[in-house]
Amino acid sequence: MRIVQIIDSLEAGGAERMAVNYANALAKKITFSGLVATRKEGVLKNQIDSEVPYLFLEKQKSVDIKAILKLRKFVKNNSIEIIHAHSSSFFIAVLVKLTLPKIKIIWHDHFGISQDLSLRKNLGLKFGSFFFTGSIAVNSSLKKWAESYLWCSKIVYFPNFILTVFQSNDKIELKGTTGKRIICVANLRPQKNHKLLIEVASIIKEKFPDWTFHLFGKDFKDDYSQQIKNSIRNLKLEKNVFFYGTIQNVSSVIKQCDIAVLTSLSEGLPLAILEYGLHKMPVVATNVGEISKIMTSNKEGLIVESNNVSQFANALIQFIQNENYRNEAGMVLNKKITLNFSEESIINQYILWLNSLISFA
Repeated sequence: MRIVQIIDSLEAGGAERMAVNYANALAKKITFSGLVATRKEGVLKNQIDSEVPYLFLEKQKSVDIKAILKLRKFVKNNSIEIIHAHSSSFFIAVLVKLTLPKIKIIWHDHFGISQDLSLRKNLGLKFGSFFFTGSIAVNSSLKKWAESYLWCSKIVYFPNFILTVFQSNDKIELKGTTGKRIICVANLRPQKNHKLLIEVASIIKEKFPDWTFHLFGKDFKDDYSQQIKNSIRNLKLEKNVFFYGTIQNVSSVIKQCDIAVLTSLSEGLPLAILEYGLHKMPVVATNVGEISKIMTSNKEGLIVESNNVSQFANALIQFIQNENYRNEAGMVLNKKITLNFSEESIINQYILWLNSLISFA
């Protein structure tokens, strides 16, 4: 089997990381596993396995003839059978298929705002789906939406999975007191609801001033970013909330923390939760997306209603006050992640599904 993953960028986002995860995992399983970035490179480029052939298209516009021809050449030269297109990269995959009809396209839907999918309309995607051999959804809500909206009948739900922890040479020493650090790994986007996190941090500062919050993720330097930074200043949290931006070695910083949080308004199946679990972290998260399917009881972590400041703060206080509970929750979550969201489990299901599609076709 010869497959190439296509993604628009290699910045540190969920879809981008899954494209790299699939490419790296498949390199050990199939004849050819490649990766193509269309518009932008980023920190994830350094996480591509040396066994994975990589191409950057430098795409400048929606219909970029030079980029299309470059991808077509890569596909032909490497005898690619399947293009696995993540998110909006389906468009260039369809344009290449128009010139190479035997190519099969698998589309991977990573849409993160899955609370009200009835409003999600994308005619370009709908028409493009006519050319899809199959489609993958990262949560059950997206699968139901695809079944009702796309012109593609072979739709499957595969949860995100986490690879063995990536190590880099980054050495990041966190601020704050050892044993009293709370981490949040989430890009600075409105749906991640850092506003809630800052309000919670203000409550925690009053009760437990030694505990600090450590935020990691891409800063888009937009209005939302500025609002968050203004809130930190207005609430005098400069010595309690620290923002580090995007880093490669998330593993290194998670290991230095004691509790992990995710305050999102909307999610699919967040990789951050899987990473936290991999590191045996106790987690407080909002009840959005598929999080409740990962953390199904208080033994695996604490889930609160979305955008509820008092609930979130109270849950966090439970972990702060009870170290044994923290440790037990982290261990239970780790077992759940290892059993159900491992590379081996998902990739084997993926290959079986692809074989069934090819046989059916």
